[in-house]
Amino acid sequence: MIYPAVTYVQALTAPGAATFTARTADWARQMGAGPVVNALENWYYTRHPPRNSAPDANAVPVVPGTRAGDTTNAPAPLPTLPGVLAGEGAWLAGARMAGGQPADYTTFLRPDPDHTSVVAAVVAFERKWTGLHLIAGTKEPGGHWPEGAQVPDALRSSLLATFNSGFKFRDTPGGFYADGQTGIPLKNGMASLVIDKSGVANVALWGRDAQLTPDTAAVRQNLELIVDGGRPVPGLSGNPAGQWGSAKNQFQFTWRSGLGVDAQGKLLYVAGDQLTLTALANALSTAGAVRGMELDIHGGMVSASLFRPDLAGSAPTTLTPDMPTAADRYLSADQRDFFAVTARSGALRGPSAAAR
Repeated sequence: MIYPAVTYVQALTAPGAATFTARTADWARQMGAGPVVNALENWYYTRHPPRNSAPDANAVPVVPGTRAGDTTNAPAPLPTLPGVLAGEGAWLAGARMAGGQPADYTTFLRPDPDHTSVVAAVVAFERKWTGLHLIAGTKEPGGHWPEGAQVPDALRSSLLATFNSGFKFRDTPGGFYADGQTGIPLKNGMASLVIDKSGVANVALWGRDAQLTPDTAAVRQNLELIVDGGRPVPGLSGNPAGQWGSAKNQFQFTWRSGLGVDAQGKLLYVAGDQLTLTALANALSTAGAVRGMELDIHGGMVSASLFRPDLAGSAPTTLTPDMPTAADRYLSADQRDFFAVTARSGALRGPSAAAR
């Protein structure tokens, strides 16, 4: 009993933020109980289907510092299910740049016609105004990285958003590259978030749409694409070869997140509770993604926050009020790798100008 006891204490006290439940599940998998944990998750999440009714108000995203109906220079509204809800599919403008143009837009949609209470929040980041950063955690992917597993001080004054990355690397065959070093070898055929040295992000099939070049700043791989050519890929409901995680997890009604890129190059982050894998793919494609990938799943793993550096004294907010994570999660060291979105140098409108 000594070895399990010691390793459990180590798991509970390891550096970096992580919930008690996540630390316990990770320890159980380390002890070889991964199939048991997966079976328990499948049993629980597949037996708690969502309602076929109106969504909870706390599932709808809140944009800090933005009045309802502010759709300044927003993209066209998204398609919606019959019986459209107030604000559904309409983009709310976020942080303003020096010329008054928004750097990001937020909306929500219902991607599951059989469970109309399910909401997917969507954030679109304009590539002209924003840059993306991949930051390693204290445990994922392992090794030594310069950012200290948190948003660096140099980025905080221009920080627009933070959000979670993908699965733990023992649960995905994909790789990790950042800061000029390979944490986990990159693999062809994997869904990949690729960032160039100017901060422009792309979702790609590695080896087909992208490869490592001198201009590559970071790559985070996770499973296989779930949207390609603007449509959900075949096989999501069957997961025949385990391309999207353990068997049956695609049926779980749980927190899920994903990333996509649209035809204009905007980066799309999608997250919501009680999403199946098919519903997540539907949300990404409805939002306009031409390629999309799943990120992490389950409560406490899906974590996204919005910031308003253009508004003096504003505090970060979680993307939706019911998101079970702290809004400032990635401002201190975290065990998991994550993404940070910042305004490009010189593009951000100052708080004093925003107040006028």
